[in-house]
Amino acid sequence: MAPQYAPSLRSRLGPLLFVLQTGFILIFAFCAEVDSNVNVNGSTFKDSYTDFQDVNVMVMFGFGFMCTFLVRHGFSAVGFNLLVATMTTQWAIILNNVESWYYSGKIRLNMRSLVVAEICTVSALVSIGAVLGKTNPVQLVFIALLEVSGFVLNEWLLLNLLKVRPGNSMMLLHIFGAFFGLTVTWILYRKDSEQRFEKEKVDHKSGLFSMLGTVFLWVFWPSFNSALLSGRSPVRKLECVCSSYLALAVSAVTAAAVSVIFNPKGRFNLLHLQSCILSGGVAIGVSMPVVLQPWEAMLIGFAAAILSTIGFHLLQIHMLLAFQCHDTRAILSTHGLPGLLGWLAHFILLIRQCDDHTTAVRFAVFHICTLLITITTSLSMGILTGTTALCWDSLKCVTFRVSVTITHAKLR
Repeated sequence: MAPQYAPSLRSRLGPLLFVLQTGFILIFAFCAEVDSNVNVNGSTFKDSYTDFQDVNVMVMFGFGFMCTFLVRHGFSAVGFNLLVATMTTQWAIILNNVESWYYSGKIRLNMRSLVVAEICTVSALVSIGAVLGKTNPVQLVFIALLEVSGFVLNEWLLLNLLKVRPGNSMMLLHIFGAFFGLTVTWILYRKDSEQRFEKEKVDHKSGLFSMLGTVFLWVFWPSFNSALLSGRSPVRKLECVCSSYLALAVSAVTAAAVSVIFNPKGRFNLLHLQSCILSGGVAIGVSMPVVLQPWEAMLIGFAAAILSTIGFHLLQIHMLLAFQCHDTRAILSTHGLPGLLGWLAHFILLIRQCDDHTTAVRFAVFHICTLLITITTSLSMGILTGTTALCWDSLKCVTFRVSVTITHAKLR
C-alpha cells in the first residue's frame, strides 16, 4: 500500500514550524538569560557538560536510528526525530522555568536546565514510538508538545503534592511516555491495522541501522540514569553508573537467552534484542534511589529482560486484537513493563529498609500515590491529545471533501 499524505501537508507544516519557532525566539529574546553564577572551571560544570553531551547523543543518534527499523519509514524517522527533539527541548526549557519566569521575570539557562529539558524530550520520543509510521510531521510535533506539557505537569504535581525528589519524578518518564503513547495510538486506531502493511516490514539494512541506535542508547544509558546526580556525592553517582551498567549487561545476556528459547530454530531474534536489551537500564533508572548492592541491580536487570522479552513476544499482537491498540515500536515491552517492574522493585526495597510498621505504611501509600498520579496524568493527556488529533483529522477530511465537491460542481 502506497503512503497517503494530506494534500495540504506542505501548506500546514511550514507555517506551523515558523510560527512555533518565532514564538520561542521571542520568549528567549525577552525572558531568557544564561545563569552567570556558574564556575565554568569547576568540576561540577565539567561533569554536567559531559552528562549533557551523553544525553544529547542518546536523543539525537540513539532514538533517531532506533526508529529506522521500518523499511518505508527508515530515512524519514531520523529527520522526524531531530525535528521533534529540537522543538520539544526548547518547549521543555520554557515549561521547566515557568516558576522562575513568574517570580524573577527571567528563564535561567544552565547545564542542568538543558539536561532536564532533554530528559523531558526523551519522554516524548518514547511516546512517538507507538504512533511511528501512522502520523505525519504536523501530528508528531503536536503530540510531542502536548506530551512534554503533560510530563512537566506530572512532575510539578509530584514535587508539590507528594514532595517527590526531582530525580525520582523524572525517571518515571518511561511509565508516563509508554501509557501516553499507547492511549494516543488506541484513539488513532485504524481498522486495517491488524494486517501487516508493506510499510511495517523490516529488512537487513533498516534492522542494522536500528540496532546501531539501540547500541548507542545502551552505551550511554548509565550517563542518562546518573545525569541528574551531578553536583551530589561522587560516591552516589559512581553507584548509579555501576548499577546501571550491571543491569544493562545482565538484561542484554538474558534477552539473548530468552530470544533463542522462543525461536523455534534456536536463533537470535534481532527485534527481541532491539526492544529488550535496554529493559534493565529502564528498570534500574526507576528503582535507583533504593538500590544499594550490585546484586540487586543485576537481579532487577535479569527480571526486566525476561518480562520485556515475554511481553514483546506475546503482548504486542494481543493488544492489537483485544484492545485495538497498535504499538509500532513495542514501547509497552521496552519502556512500560520495565518501568513498572522498576517501580515495584523500588517499592519492595523501600519497604524492606523501613524499621517500623508505621513508616513502612506511609512509604507504601506515598509510593502508590506516585504511580497513580503518573498513570492518571498520562492517560488524561493521552486522551486529550488523541481526541484533538482525531477531531482535527476529521475536520480536514470534511474540508477536503467539500473543496473537491465545489471544484467538481464548477467544472460541470
